[in-house]
Amino acid sequence: MQNSRVQSTRAQDGRALLACVILAHTDPQHVQRLVRALDPFPVFLHCDPSTPDDAFAEMTRGLAERAVVMPRIKTGWARWENVEAELQGYRAALATTDATHVAVLTGTDYPLASSDEISELLGEHAGTSFALIDPLPHPEWGRSGGFDRLRYRHWAWRKRMIRLPIPRRLPHGVTFAGGSQLKVLSREHAQAVLDAVDAHPELVGFWKRSWVADETFVPSILMTERFVPDWEQKHVRATLWWIGWDGTRRKSPPWLTHEHAERVLSRRSDAQQELPHFFARKFSTAESTPLLDALDAEHVRAGTPGRSAAPAAQDGTP
Repeated sequence: MQNSRVQSTRAQDGRALLACVILAHTDPQHVQRLVRALDPFPVFLHCDPSTPDDAFAEMTRGLAERAVVMPRIKTGWARWENVEAELQGYRAALATTDATHVAVLTGTDYPLASSDEISELLGEHAGTSFALIDPLPHPEWGRSGGFDRLRYRHWAWRKRMIRLPIPRRLPHGVTFAGGSQLKVLSREHAQAVLDAVDAHPELVGFWKRSWVADETFVPSILMTERFVPDWEQKHVRATLWWIGWDGTRRKSPPWLTHEHAERVLSRRSDAQQELPHFFARKFSTAESTPLLDALDAEHVRAGTPGRSAAPAAQDGTP
């Protein structure tokens, strides 16, 4: 990773800027397009080592100076290392930029709004995070509400779950929670997560044998008051991602195609959420190019469309 500070960390007019941690595996053409669409935000790109060398070279060739290629960690389906790559991104973003917020994206994501609009939102919510996180038991995570992910030791093997059916003691003093890895954290909250990790290596050891740790580790740190005392007051309970879940039983959401255009361009997927979505997943060059072209035309990476006002944080922060 480069040691110098990443260029273009703040616009000349002082707008809030977002540092983007991208966790990529495939489709170098789309990753390159994603990095360009995020201009002028600094990007910290992680590519799994299983990606073929030629694809990795294409993915990282000619990137802008605001993009940093991170050391490659062997990530994979349901593995702890997905969290490790996320934490690595936070460390780099906080150390080398003055961004006010940090987002975690996958290499199949894409912004639904212009960078100006995203900066406007974040500028209105200084010190505030955006995440859809709930305490366990999670109503959609089976009969245990997700606690079985933690009570038993797990290993992922070829996209299969191996569980040791001997319960273990849960760490004391933690508010267990779950939610998507895709989120936008304030700089202060990202730092609080890293501080908790550094001060409590036993939690890292425990979570390494949990199931799909990227959906419970950081959420649990954020929801635990002794680690992040102001989380309840300083976050908007919302997801900034439009995801095409359609009710079909599947391990990952479907590819977005031009058939999804009307719904994606509306930037709304949940009538209960006032805030429109600012990103979406998942896209591919092969499946999604017409939709991506429509998004670029709609959101002009040449202007800023109007948007609905964002809700205030739970403490009334403007």
